[in-house]
Amino acid sequence: MLKPVSETGLAVFSAPLCKPTPKNQRRDWHAMTNANGWGHEKNGNASPPENKLMCETEVTKVPMGQKIAFGYGMLANQMFPAALGVFLVVLVQDLGFPPLAWGFIFFAPRLFDAITDPIMGFISDNTRSRWGRRRQYVFVGGLILGVSYIAMWQLYRENGLYFNFIYFMACSLIFYLGLTIFSVPYVAMGYEMSDDFHERTNIMAVAQFIGQWAWVIAPWFWVILYDPDWFPNADAGVRQLSIWVGISCGLVALIPAIFIRDKSTLDRDDLKPIHIKSIKSSLGDIASSTLEAFTIAPFRKLALATFLVFNSFNIIAAFTFFIIVHHLFNGDAEAAGVWPAMHGCIGALATTFLVIPLVAAVSKKLGKKQTFILSQAISIIGYILFWFLFVPGKPYLFLWALPFHSFGIGGLFTLMMSMTADVCDLDEFNTGKRREGTLGAVYWWMVKFGQAFAGLLGGLIMWFVGFDPGNVTESSLTGLRIFYSFLPIAGVVGAILIMSRYEITESSAHEIRVELEKRRAQAAAASE
Repeated sequence: MLKPVSETGLAVFSAPLCKPTPKNQRRDWHAMTNANGWGHEKNGNASPPENKLMCETEVTKVPMGQKIAFGYGMLANQMFPAALGVFLVVLVQDLGFPPLAWGFIFFAPRLFDAITDPIMGFISDNTRSRWGRRRQYVFVGGLILGVSYIAMWQLYRENGLYFNFIYFMACSLIFYLGLTIFSVPYVAMGYEMSDDFHERTNIMAVAQFIGQWAWVIAPWFWVILYDPDWFPNADAGVRQLSIWVGISCGLVALIPAIFIRDKSTLDRDDLKPIHIKSIKSSLGDIASSTLEAFTIAPFRKLALATFLVFNSFNIIAAFTFFIIVHHLFNGDAEAAGVWPAMHGCIGALATTFLVIPLVAAVSKKLGKKQTFILSQAISIIGYILFWFLFVPGKPYLFLWALPFHSFGIGGLFTLMMSMTADVCDLDEFNTGKRREGTLGAVYWWMVKFGQAFAGLLGGLIMWFVGFDPGNVTESSLTGLRIFYSFLPIAGVVGAILIMSRYEITESSAHEIRVELEKRRAQAAAASE
């Protein structure tokens, strides 16, 4: 049963766009589905008869140009962390950062995000301007990302470990602030692009298709960084490559701000004023709204499932380079050549051309929840195969595991972003407020916190198994491989169990949308 947010008794922070349904008149959408004669939902997600709802609400088709513009933003949103994941290996492998310091670098900025993400969500949700609520922040955030990424990687060995650690940490905080300013309103943009259940999945599928090219391109940075024909050493390589990444990705990040249409909010009288005093006075409301997001049962399940899948994936992702170089090629990074890049590139290509189109198509037949469970179950096969197919002297064998492995992340973000947009409708139904920025901020904070926790735990795992790039032992490599194959399986199984009780179906989402459109029409008529 979908529980109304207001039943929790928590406060909300902005005036309603439309009047929420009184508590005693709210309906159980699953019960309504059966009462309307549509029968029990096959796999929990049957559609109502087409003429039942299409007469009440019109499907909004988003032009492909708008989907592509949004997708370019996803390319920037994924290229920065993809490149960062490759470059961070250099801190340990070449600049001498201890594994625990490496883990702290992952973790500390997320504590910063815990404050800035909800504040940015509040600012974005309540902005009154001729450009709408999102575009200007996406533009400014993209510029900060490009400049700070370049500055962050201007590291020199002769400056010493202590100076480099402090310098990198300071620059990374600026970088992550730019990422917050960019990503929170950018994600909210995507949630607002369509009200249609399946069109939302199509939008996210196009965005993920474009964004996945970041993971096709980024692994080849490993090849370039460790090829002496390109650079004398890897740390010199990251100083120069960061310039190209920062400039190109910073420009790409501006595309959705320039080309995605948005309505002026200058005449909106339901938004809170944005200035220092209002933000300070609203900190309590921001905190309560953030906590309130987790009281929405479907949203809580999406966030926790994403945390488990993405976190477990990211914990072991950084081990890929070390396993390939030290297990398959006996520690010779130059001999490993293109194989670390092939791991990421082939996996991303499988995600782009196999997983994303297949997940988008299957979700229309089975529903989003069942498709998520199926895609994650397939990814378990890939993790098991990695244990058997990382064979010294035969690196080509692990390629067979990649198509199965790719269903994990590919299925996760194609579906979860679409499902979060459905939750935004449920939130409006219960509270009368459109809070894409707040819900998007909380969801993506969980994603980013997952990355940070993964970095910290990854460093602890390397310390626990005794892995030292300068003195690699067989037992430490075996320890890395055990965690590499079996830790993600635990995360995926946990996510499947959580999502098995996810409540929002296609029929209930349609019912909610019809009711919201009725309320908006009534509110518009009353204001005339």
